[in-house]
Parts: sequence; structure tokens; C-alpha cells
Amino acid sequence: MAPERKTGAARQGSASVRHRGPVMLRRDRKAESTTADRRLLDQRGPTDWVHTDPWRVLRIQSEFVEGFGALAEVPRAVTIFGSARTDEDHHEYVWARELGTALARAGYAVITGGGPGIMEGANRGACESGGYSIGLGIELPFEQRLNEWVDLGINFRYFFARKTMFVKYSQAFICLPGGFGTLDELFEALTLVQTHKITSFPIILMGSEYWSGLVGWLRDAVARSGKISPDDLDLIHVTDSVDEVVRIIVESQQGVDEAALLGEDS
Repeated sequence: MAPERKTGAARQGSASVRHRGPVMLRRDRKAESTTADRRLLDQRGPTDWVHTDPWRVLRIQSEFVEGFGALAEVPRAVTIFGSARTDEDHHEYVWARELGTALARAGYAVITGGGPGIMEGANRGACESGGYSIGLGIELPFEQRLNEWVDLGINFRYFFARKTMFVKYSQAFICLPGGFGTLDELFEALTLVQTHKITSFPIILMGSEYWSGLVGWLRDAVARSGKISPDDLDLIHVTDSVDEVVRIIVESQQGVDEAALLGEDS
């Protein structure tokens, strides 16, 4: 029998864990008070950054090498974003868990940011169903560690390296209700697809009540004023159905596979 995994509040009481890139620190092992991203981007302070930034390039390179190496052999995958602040008994957590289960049964690995809340729910559903559960963590100024349901976990210092992994190894993005981090990933994906920097893939918003205000603003203010094309709104799918999410992803992948076969035959 597999060992019982801690859930909910039980995990909160476990020993303090902090990650500094791939390094894990527990209990009284002090981490730096700022993140690697902030130390790289902050322009204030003495001019010693002139001497340290070239060396940071090697650290950045190592994050890409580690990420590409760890994820190169994963099966087709879908990334799920959402709030880290969602409680285990919330219906959005239940949605995430059901999504993880349904995607695993459809043959997809599940990728999240590896944290608590929505991310944990998605990883948990995939793991419980025997699927591939992946978490891509990030160094933050407040404590956050990879949840217990991650089978393959990578901790990043730099957001831009982590974002590359989400985009490169996913066949679709699903955004459940979330905050700035979720919105950041959503709009970056929309921009990359809109500008043809990446092959178009489904971008799905789950939770019509939560997302309706944003979608209405994009339609009535942004598109109507000509800031985006009306066709750009077609890049977004909004639904409350787990089955519809999976259907959209599977049908999109079938279209990609058929196009690839036609390309090989021509």
C-alpha cells in the first residue's frame, strides 16, 4: 500500500521548508531575504552588479539545461494555473482535482506551478489517477514548497526560465480562478499565440462567473476600441465543464496530428 500523503492543514504544520533554486532549506537554515529575480532586475545599489551579472548568465543557463533535461521525455502535457490561496474544500479545488483526473485518463501529463491551492488539486487528481504529475516551483520571498502530489518537481530561481518550460512542454493552458500570477500566464500565452511566436493551442478559462468580467472587458472595451482584433477573442474558451475542457484539448491535438501527417505526405 502506498504511504498516506498529508493533505490540507496537516501539511501546514510540517517543518518549515524553503527553496533557493534547486536547494531546499529546512528549519533554521536561513535563506537570502530577496529572490534571484529581484537581485537580477533591481538596478539600485552599488555598481558591483557589473561584475556579478555575467556570472548569473551561467546560473540562468543551468536552469534551462535542468528544465529541458528533466522534461524532454514527458508525455503530452497540459498546464493548469490557478490560485495558491484556494482551500481544499472549495469547489474550485474540486474542479482542479477533477481536471487532473480527467486529463490523466485522457493520456496527458499535468503540469502546475507545484504550489498549494488549485495547483495542488490538479497535481493530486493526476497523481491519484496514475497520471504524470509535474510541478514547476519558483523561489518566492514567502514560503512555498512543492505540494505532496508532485511526482516530478523542478524549482526555478527565475520566472522567465520557468515560463519557457510551461509553454514548451504544454499542449494547452487551463486557467482556473487566480490572481496576478494566473493573469500573467494567461496574457503571456495569449500574446505568444496572437503574435505567432508559438503554435496555436487551446487557452481555456474554467469558471464562467469568475472570468465573465474580464472577457466582457476584452470584448466591450479592448476589442471595440480596436486595441485587439475581434478574432483574437476566439483564442479564449470559457467553460464550467471538465468534460468540455478535455474535449477541446483532444480535438485540438487531433487537428495538430492530422496537419502533421499531411505535411509528411506532401
